[in-house]
Amino acid sequence: MDRSDTRTRIRSAAAVLFRRHGYSATGLKRIAAEADAPFGSIYHFFPGGKQQLAEDMIRTSGPEYSRMVLALLDSVQDPVESVAHAFEAAAADLAAVDYADACPIGTVALEVASSNEVLRVATADIFDAWISTTTQWFGRWVAEPETARSLAYSMVMMLEGAFMLSRAARHPEPLRVAGRSMAKLLHTAITQADEG
Repeated sequence: MDRSDTRTRIRSAAAVLFRRHGYSATGLKRIAAEADAPFGSIYHFFPGGKQQLAEDMIRTSGPEYSRMVLALLDSVQDPVESVAHAFEAAAADLAAVDYADACPIGTVALEVASSNEVLRVATADIFDAWISTTTQWFGRWVAEPETARSLAYSMVMMLEGAFMLSRAARHPEPLRVAGRSMAKLLHTAITQADEG
């Protein structure tokens, strides 16, 4: 069996399980079973065990998720419509997986923020990277750097909060409402920039 393929399967299985069930509820035996990999291979590739595997998942899934969101934002020419479209796509994706898979970082971040410093730092680093990336995206439409950064924070906060509410309610409406609210914020910021 190809060693890199085994590592990839372990990483993929861990990402799905951590995203769906959280850090504490996901055991290494379950990850090995889902990856169809020998249990010992987890420690071969991730000598630090579950914590190292979770940190790897955070640091690899975070940038992937960011690229996906930016691709959605760039798929519609009008920025206001683009933001609403991205939230609508997130709502459709969440409903399609029966509310099991949301943000790859948010599920773990909520759980480890006060209990695991290594994973807290990893999630904080990813959120910082998301803020920087989306600040640059908003900066294409709003010249004031502080406004662009504020919009970036708002978008990440609305998306994460809406994921949580939609999963709890098992309904896409929180994501749709968040998308409409974010679109209004951006519209207002663009209008004010044009008037100023």
